[in-house]
Amino acid sequence: MKKILLQLVIMPLPWSIRRFLLEKLFGFKIHKSAKIGKSIILTKFLEMHENSRIHNFVLCKKIDKLVMKEDSGIGNFNLLTGFSVDNLNVFKHVNNRKCELILGKSAGITSRHFIDCNGGVYIGDYTTIAGIRTQILTHSIDVYQSIQTAKPIHIGKYCFIGTSCILLPGTSIPDYSILAAGSVVTKKLLSSCTLYGGNPAKEIKKIDKNKTLYFKRTQHVVK
Repeated sequence: MKKILLQLVIMPLPWSIRRFLLEKLFGFKIHKSAKIGKSIILTKFLEMHENSRIHNFVLCKKIDKLVMKEDSGIGNFNLLTGFSVDNLNVFKHVNNRKCELILGKSAGITSRHFIDCNGGVYIGDYTTIAGIRTQILTHSIDVYQSIQTAKPIHIGKYCFIGTSCILLPGTSIPDYSILAAGSVVTKKLLSSCTLYGGNPAKEIKKIDKNKTLYFKRTQHVVK
């Protein structure tokens, strides 16, 4: 609660002063060209590289690490949540758990998504979590053993995740993939340069990387 109040108190200050205070008071590492909007970032470790952005009304709570590589961005109204590995009351049966979110170069999360970081979420370079209301869920209940489990989710580079998708614990999406709107990923998808869709998500068709300009982007934002 004290950390929330402190961030609220310094929020109206000019960004240069606020960045200085966030680094000194919270130990964050924020590049001079990076910026945080009107958001609350409650993570033990934050590293923001050149021109990375966290926009307004983002709540990041109880995770251990948030790393944003250059030109990456987190849009408005996103919820990033988890329980630190220091909390021994949860996920006691999960070995080597990492509660973190790592965004690659020019990776983007648009608006109004939910990202559960308990098992670790890794988003590759130039990948976009697009639209709204996608859920990335790294933990669940093993009903057979009646215990909480957590597994990482990996999304490759140059991927496009459509609106309102669900990614379940332990899943992965390979490089140069498109996930159609409303899809549910229940396993590791294996083939790159592929359009996936459905519930559960399955291969729909191959994509020619050389004819797909999205896969040749050199900027975070598509205009």
